Amino acid sequence: MTEQHAEVREAGKPADWERNLLEKVLLAGIAEQRRARRWGIAFKLVMLGYLGITLWLVAAPFDARTGGGSGRHTAVVDVVGTIVDGGDTNATSVIEGLRDAAKDKGTKGIILRMNSPGGSPVQSSYVWQDIRRLKQERPDLPVYAVVSDLCASGCYYVASAADKIYVNPSSVVGSIGVIMPGFGFVEALGKLGVERRVLTAGEHKALLDPFSPVSEAEKLHIQQNVLNAIHQQFIAAVRQGRGDRLKESPELFSGLVWTGDEGIKLGLADGLGDVQAVAKTVIGADKIVNFTPRQRWLERISQRVGTSLAQGVLGAVSAGLDLR
Repeated sequence: MTEQHAEVREAGKPADWERNLLEKVLLAGIAEQRRARRWGIAFKLVMLGYLGITLWLVAAPFDARTGGGSGRHTAVVDVVGTIVDGGDTNATSVIEGLRDAAKDKGTKGIILRMNSPGGSPVQSSYVWQDIRRLKQERPDLPVYAVVSDLCASGCYYVASAADKIYVNPSSVVGSIGVIMPGFGFVEALGKLGVERRVLTAGEHKALLDPFSPVSEAEKLHIQQNVLNAIHQQFIAAVRQGRGDRLKESPELFSGLVWTGDEGIKLGLADGLGDVQAVAKTVIGADKIVNFTPRQRWLERISQRVGTSLAQGVLGAVSAGLDLR
């Protein structure tokens, strides 16, 4: 009995191996907490730095200009994507880039780098007019349009104001026309048993309502006084810009498009070349400086919200009119 009592530990006192195991578990838990705390601090610092960089980018303009005012250079202004008020490419930004480039004493020529399906006839006309104004004020400063993939409709409207248009053999150019797309759901409403109810003050206020039958008088009005009128303005601008280089044909102003090679034959373009080649061999200044303005992120968001609201108020007619 005495030996058995000696082998039994005192009540409430753990054996050495249990004590050591408990100590190891506690120490491991403390170490894990310390590692978690360090990682938490590091993560917070990274997030703080990321937030700081983001705020700096939002506060500062995204400016792609490099080296302006430092020696001879060719100024580039991008006309990329749909040309629309409030979009990434709009008359205000393109005109700002053109004027800044013209003011720079190191600018020996301006290239409009073009890749666009077109867009608003108003925005395109604004840019066309400003290029013509610039050419009158600075006849010594050449303005060239250089097309990569696509220069159609409103984009070509802008390009036609340039001194010359350069393309790739596989570029697509032309589409001198105006379009107003739409849909009609009159029969669908009838099949669904839905009655269309619209109140207006003005006989034609519900012009081209997609849920009402087409009025031939309204259709004729839109065709003659809107689409055809804008089309003639477009044609006049192209003729004024291109002059006797155009090879007149019935299809030239029909809305068709052509490759760059065919465009040169028709007088829609002047030659083959990319931005670097035109800058070096035509302008004589192979240094490229991009004068395309980059909007602040917050300004871009606010403009897009405002534009969306305005388009909603204007309705289907103004929203649907397009040079594409």
